[in-house]
Amino acid sequence: MLIVDAHLDLSWNALGWNRNLLDSVYTIRAQEGRVPGKGRAQNTVALPEMRRGRVAVSFATMLARSTGTAVPHLDYGSQAQAYGIAQGQLAYYRALERDGHVRILVDKAGLTAHIEEWETWEDHDGDVNNAPPLGFVLSMEGADPIRDPGQLQDWWDAGLRLLGPTHYGTGRYAGGTGTELGLAKLGKPLLEEMTRLGMLLDLTHFSDGAFWEAVSVYDGMALASHNNCRALVLHQRQFSDEQLKLIIKRNGVIGAAFDIWMLKPGFIKGSSNEDVFIDHVIDHIDHVCQLAGNSSHAAIGTDLDGGFGRDQSPCDLDTIADLQQLPAKLAKRGYSNRDIENIMYKNWLRLLVAAWE
Repeated sequence: MLIVDAHLDLSWNALGWNRNLLDSVYTIRAQEGRVPGKGRAQNTVALPEMRRGRVAVSFATMLARSTGTAVPHLDYGSQAQAYGIAQGQLAYYRALERDGHVRILVDKAGLTAHIEEWETWEDHDGDVNNAPPLGFVLSMEGADPIRDPGQLQDWWDAGLRLLGPTHYGTGRYAGGTGTELGLAKLGKPLLEEMTRLGMLLDLTHFSDGAFWEAVSVYDGMALASHNNCRALVLHQRQFSDEQLKLIIKRNGVIGAAFDIWMLKPGFIKGSSNEDVFIDHVIDHIDHVCQLAGNSSHAAIGTDLDGGFGRDQSPCDLDTIADLQQLPAKLAKRGYSNRDIENIMYKNWLRLLVAAWE
């Protein structure tokens, strides 16, 4: 079954971690066998495995913070540096497109044609060697690279279609995970410019205060690209039922993340993943479906390459291709084929088509 994955940090991995994503996951692991550091030789995502897993579309991020707390290859000492890094990440995606490996999707016509090609391939061929190019919807995780709200038009023209204004810490536009800060001075003008352009708002990583301020300014369709449920795992990074219901009411979608500390109650970061399974992801998907009363708002946003690998993923997942386990597991929970298609890819397609009408 086709898949839309709403959160992959592909350019960050390619440039910050120096991974050639045209190589297989297993080649990259072998190359990193003697490279020290968390997540090295544990990666789960590369373009060949995305094709094998039928990840027809992904929301491909640009990620460069400038919060005042330096982190190598992630959080930079000045906003100008963050801007430059994100521009380089954008250039990487365009280089992949020029070389024929991916398509950057920016409108309804392009998305529709892309999905039709993938559906035809799946129905009549299915040989991964003949798979169409992967589809990327360009996203930005944390708006620190955007120098001011007026520059958002330039990013739109360059292909950016989805924006999460903050990440971890004190963002340029809003308080993020680990803070109680609301919108910053530039936050409201940014959201107003997003509304004007029709750019989708990703609420993932907002602090609670910033979340509610943002949805009072931005009244369009909102989403959470990679977010789980606070009712199941108590942490500020997750969204409460009240927040999830707001997204559902806005006809938005919530993508379930695969980072294991977000999946199982009481899990301690750094512990073994041996008792965390893909079924724990389905618990969060099911919770969203129960809140909504249907399957129209739950989906996938794995974040499988977000600074970790197999060590911090469900133990029954080796690579992103193992997302193909989800349909059978959902069916065992009583979900119909139509429900499963919604969760695997059609909910994200519906959202994009509605935004790009």
